[in-house]
Amino acid sequence: MSVLLTDTWSIPPVPAADPAAPHHQSSSGTSPGAPRPGWWSLLDRPFQRMALRAIADDPHLLRDLGLTREEALREASKPFWR
Repeated sequence: MSVLLTDTWSIPPVPAADPAAPHHQSSSGTSPGAPRPGWWSLLDRPFQRMALRAIADDPHLLRDLGLTREEALREASKPFWR
């Protein structure tokens, strides 16, 4: 059995993209990776410090960051509000 579908609605055409318009938009108004203002940065700190602790034994990654193992562990051990 086949079903014939007819166009019962009028679907409006999609307007052409403006070549001068940016290709993506951020809902927060900041670019990804940019520091967020205010208390949002407090929420990010524990995750950043866990990641820093995780790479503390990788000398290649620490060298890329310009940190020693001791500096990375010292920063990772700080409480989130500092």
